[in-house]
Amino acid sequence: MNKWYNIFHRNTGLSPYVWLVFCILPFYFIFRSSSTPEIISGVFMIILFFVCYRLSFVSKGWLVYFWTSVQILISIAMTLLFSYVYFSIFLAFFIGNVKNRAGFFTLYAVHLASTFITVNYGFATQNQLFFTQFPFILISLIVVILLPFNTYNQMKQGQLEGQLEDANKRIAELVKQEERQRIARDLHDTLGQKLSLIGLKSDLAGKLVFQNPAKAQAEIRDVQQTARTALKEVREMVTQMRGARLDEEMHRVAQILGAADIELQVEGDYRLTDTNLLTENVLSMCLKEAVTNVVKHSKASRCLIAFSSTANEFQVTISDDGIGLAARPDGYRGNGLRGMKERLEFVNGTLEIRSDRGTELFITVPHVVKKPVKEERSE
Repeated sequence: MNKWYNIFHRNTGLSPYVWLVFCILPFYFIFRSSSTPEIISGVFMIILFFVCYRLSFVSKGWLVYFWTSVQILISIAMTLLFSYVYFSIFLAFFIGNVKNRAGFFTLYAVHLASTFITVNYGFATQNQLFFTQFPFILISLIVVILLPFNTYNQMKQGQLEGQLEDANKRIAELVKQEERQRIARDLHDTLGQKLSLIGLKSDLAGKLVFQNPAKAQAEIRDVQQTARTALKEVREMVTQMRGARLDEEMHRVAQILGAADIELQVEGDYRLTDTNLLTENVLSMCLKEAVTNVVKHSKASRCLIAFSSTANEFQVTISDDGIGLAARPDGYRGNGLRGMKERLEFVNGTLEIRSDRGTELFITVPHVVKKPVKEERSE
């Protein structure tokens, strides 16, 4: 919660000590004047500027532009009356925080024009104080030009990162929901039916135990076999729920291709460091599907799997020297390829296919950028 003494916005982007200097500095320019009315009016404008500056951050709609306009007028007055141009830096930072694009460019143009006009007027009138602080005025003009765009871009980037984080959270929730539904379907289709069958056969064996013991024993043996089958299916489901890792999938791929008498050649490093578990699972499933197609349809004698990584993405290439997709009945329209594309699209990946001499699949998935965790500062 913001305290009453927090005059400025939390994310100032500059050291608070620098802002503190700019808060105290205008009083030095004011008290250089010997006129009491000028001192009183100068102090009043300073207080009004900071009040408006704070209000501009907490206001919405047209009030934002009203308070900013008052600040621009005060900045012009302070420049002309007391040769203090540094309120323009406060305004430059605030204008960069304006979310509306049209409002940002309008305020930026007005502020930039007013600052340059008042500074040039001060030099044109031979104001000695302007010449003595020329280097600082030049720096202030550069800040007025660059700081709004820098702050505006940082704000937009923060908004995009927030939207991306929200989207990732929604995707994660959808994945969880889909996984729950899949588990429910699997349980209903496998374990549910097996348990119902066990219940029916157990009731039947109970009725036959005295009338026809041999038949009852046969039913009990069926119950035992059904229970073993159900246990095996549950174990397979649990194994699938754990997720597929790429290094484990590569081990299975080598076994599958070896059993099919297809030579396997591996290039590159398939150990993932900047990819999350969901993306790794998708890669593993796509690799499994691609190798299964090679074994079933390609009639190849050699399969190459190449891994490469760039700053932004991880790439997998699966190629074979078989007959190619054009010679297959389903060609490019197979369910396996369509399923691979759908899985990759879910994690912002891509799939490209070439089939000149044999078949080449190019799979690309983006890296996950891990941002450093920022420590929360207590207020």
